Amino acid sequence: MGDPGNRLEQREYQVWRAFHRMHDLLALALNQHLQQDAGISEPDFQVLAALAEADRHALRSRDLRDELQWEKSRLAHQIRRMEQRGLVVRDECPEDGRSAIVRLTDAGLAGVRRAAQAHAAQVRDLFSDVLTPAQLDALEQASTAVLERLRRRCPVEMP
Repeated sequence: MGDPGNRLEQREYQVWRAFHRMHDLLALALNQHLQQDAGISEPDFQVLAALAEADRHALRSRDLRDELQWEKSRLAHQIRRMEQRGLVVRDECPEDGRSAIVRLTDAGLAGVRRAAQAHAAQVRDLFSDVLTPAQLDALEQASTAVLERLRRRCPVEMP
């Protein structure tokens, strides 16, 4: 187990475990609702939402990877699966022969529009509505602090 001085204190452990359980169960519930409501997965939704918000509903794969903070191989596999289902297409990038442009299809745009409203309702029901305004503020502050620490100490290097 290592040096007891390196172990989490009881309170730290309780908070960490509660956060982990909340994250895992919330992600599972949201994924299940996306599957039921729109026939897409959470990763599908993340890609579709990023592309729907982009100019002309398209992004270079490198920019999409940066937006999602995903590894190159994860994005490539996800795009391939979504392309097979007709949700996105890959076009050659005229500025960079090593990169592709990932673009929403009409089916992908319809899918993200169909999913967005139901997804927002689920996020509110399972997350936002359970918390007081003060808890939402505290969670935002805590998340921002952790994200800032991660940016400084663990920069994500995308090839």
